[in-house]
Amino acid sequence: MNYLSIEPFIPSGQDFDKSKQLFQELGFEIEWDGGDLVGFRNGNCKFILQQYDNKAFAENLMVSVKVADINEFWKNINKKNLSEKFDIPPVGQPVEQPYGKEVNIIDIAGVCWHFIEELL
Repeated sequence: MNYLSIEPFIPSGQDFDKSKQLFQELGFEIEWDGGDLVGFRNGNCKFILQQYDNKAFAENLMVSVKVADINEFWKNINKKNLSEKFDIPPVGQPVEQPYGKEVNIIDIAGVCWHFIEELL
């Protein structure tokens, strides 16, 4: 069996519209909009934002996104002042991990997004 993709459903938290805006600021584009479900895409990365608010679930969910250049990603994201715009925790600088360099972003719902440049 050959799987073609994986597209997780991500909870939006209390403010669905603000969550949509955050993901657009992170470089994702809306591929389709079904009202309470929105398909996002950037290159081969896809997910579905669901109008759903469950703090315990969101705060235990982590998503890993591979990027080509973590320093360039961080520089672009840092300029956008996401913490102030969206009332999310500050975005830290890239950190070395055993699997590569990463930047963590906690979204509006509380989901932890790991943006990672893999080791070569």
